[in-house]
Amino acid sequence: MKNTFRLFGIFAFVLVLNSCSSPKDVQVTSPNERFRFELLVEDSQLFYRAFFDDKEIVGKSILGFELSDTTISTQNLKIKEIKESKVATDWKPVYGERNLYPEQYHQSIVSFSSTDKKQPAFQLNIRAYNEGLAFKYAFENSGQVTIDAELTEFSLPANSEVWVSEQAQGEITKQKLTSLNDKVFERPLLAELNDSLFVALGEAALVDFARMKFSLAKDKTATLVASLDSEVVFDGPFSSPWRTIMAGKTAGEILENNYLILSLNAPNAIKNPDWIKPGKVIREVTLTTDGGMACVDFAVKHNLQYIEFDAGWYGNEYDDSSDATTITVDPKRSKGPLDLLPVIKYAESKGIGVILYVNRRSLEKQLDEVLPMAKSWGVKGLKYGFVNVGPQEWTSWLHEAVRKAADHELMVDIHDEYRPTGYSRTYPNLMTQEGIRGDEESPDNTTVLKTLFTRMLAGAGDHTNCYFAERVDSKMGSHASQLAKAVCIYSPWQFLYWYDRPENSPGAHKGAGNSTNFILEVPELTFFDQMPTVWDDTKVLSGYPGEHAVVARKSGETWFVGALNGMKERDNEISFEFLDPNQEYTATIFTDDEEVKTHSRVALETRAIMSKDVMNFNLGKHKGMAMVIKMAK
Repeated sequence: MKNTFRLFGIFAFVLVLNSCSSPKDVQVTSPNERFRFELLVEDSQLFYRAFFDDKEIVGKSILGFELSDTTISTQNLKIKEIKESKVATDWKPVYGERNLYPEQYHQSIVSFSSTDKKQPAFQLNIRAYNEGLAFKYAFENSGQVTIDAELTEFSLPANSEVWVSEQAQGEITKQKLTSLNDKVFERPLLAELNDSLFVALGEAALVDFARMKFSLAKDKTATLVASLDSEVVFDGPFSSPWRTIMAGKTAGEILENNYLILSLNAPNAIKNPDWIKPGKVIREVTLTTDGGMACVDFAVKHNLQYIEFDAGWYGNEYDDSSDATTITVDPKRSKGPLDLLPVIKYAESKGIGVILYVNRRSLEKQLDEVLPMAKSWGVKGLKYGFVNVGPQEWTSWLHEAVRKAADHELMVDIHDEYRPTGYSRTYPNLMTQEGIRGDEESPDNTTVLKTLFTRMLAGAGDHTNCYFAERVDSKMGSHASQLAKAVCIYSPWQFLYWYDRPENSPGAHKGAGNSTNFILEVPELTFFDQMPTVWDDTKVLSGYPGEHAVVARKSGETWFVGALNGMKERDNEISFEFLDPNQEYTATIFTDDEEVKTHSRVALETRAIMSKDVMNFNLGKHKGMAMVIKMAK
């Protein structure tokens, strides 16, 4: 038997009596009073509404689930308890886009009970943060509960435009909300309600539930409804992930506040995280001993922290019989030889860590063997490849695989369709992930600028950055853009030179190793050499999805700036108000210049600046600019 479980008016009526609110609604307001969540009774149905700066950003929208094998009756449910609380604190991450995150919110937890013992008791938890709104459901069932579908709605203004993608690594397109097809769309989902109001809808703390996406409601215009990737089954108490609503006067304002997703997750569960080390990574694609040694030497010379042996070191990654506890090079990718353990030992002697790629086929059957083996070899982390995502089963498996890696002091990079929902706060050994249309897909700046303001709301993204690959010139834009992108797209493990290899690396064979792109010692590599991968502060100075962006990030006393431009030539302006007043700085500026006689045609310029200064510059189609700003000596 299938029944629809919704929160009806009787709940709100009792809630009104207990909270002394007006007879029409119940409100939870953020500490800064910019966000408000409102429960409103109309036609015996409980809706929620969301407000930002006193403007309605989500209209009347239903809450609830469709359950199997459970009879839900509003006459048998009543409020048992209401708990209200306020939180005003900060939390310090192991690493991040800032070195300290504010955590300020008002919370109301409404507990319901039923006189029918067959019905699961539940709670609705509502939080209003200074950065946005969040709510989740929690069930107190003593028996099995099966959720067939989620009914949660997000009703937006009919004239809204949205940036959507059907897959985590798919194309992002801007469309009229009302013109969406019958597909499901990834989260986060960014909407422009008008030219000075943006809203982002998302999901946080997805650990053991089914992934949520969005679809256009069939019986309503301009209303999105949560769409789960599978049924959800629990035999005991459980909570749904958080449903999140963020807003800002610009898309950049929302991007600056993306730490809300992290804050909705449980605190760090790793007691001593000293072994967790962010850093820059070069991928070793020849799968040879000489190639590994060359990458180690290059990493030392250019201040990288890791090398990564990609698919093929233990055999054909797509063959279920391949054994990831052996070093058996896939002959389709490399002729070898690969003496992996001596390379790991050599790397360790030079202060360089080694990361190994393992496909999900081996992980699913060998995880409990691979993890202790990798640790015993001296490996620092694993890249989980082509993992299954979406259904509850695989969501649970993947996060357990992250926890198990932590037990062996191994860091993790999850590749392909997985998008983060903040679990890196709880298990910071989850360094980064794809779920992004990265350089493997040869994205131009227009695509990257859509990614920046949509996908990057979810958290770190491994963009597999190229530099000397031919695609940079022929398809992607410019080399200065590649420098800037490494600042704009945040990733604690920042992969660089994805299709490139050191000049003393051996000749290629097949697979990714057939690249002829050798790394050249061009002057602007000093930018990557200096650039960290985690930050003390981050500011989105300007931008619009798909068109342009300027991002500034601070590490110690040094600022790194990245500027990207889309399809149209644009005059840009940077105000340096983020710098300390009365302090002189020296800025090294990296720009595209066809007159420069190097392979990459990047010019370097040094100038003095102060916080009162404003810099005007022009960027052509798909061009970029990067900058390093240091205190003057």
